[in-house]
Amino acid sequence: MARKQLVIKVRPDGTVNAETLNMKGQECLDYIAVLEDLLDAQTVTSSYTEDYTAIDTTVTGETTDHALDKG
Repeated sequence: MARKQLVIKVRPDGTVNAETLNMKGQECLDYIAVLEDLLDAQTVTSSYTEDYTAIDTTVTGETTDHALDKG
């Protein structure tokens, strides 16, 4: 599995560009919120990558037996 990353670029004019990599769904938004807090800044523009709508397919190896009541 690829490592989760937050790539941050600070431009000469002081603006910050951040990109999340290898995060599925809304998980990326948590990292951006932390970055906003650290920088005392607010997101001005954003866009979602394909990972935002991807489904996490992590398998835990646990099994559970379920019984259905058909009565």
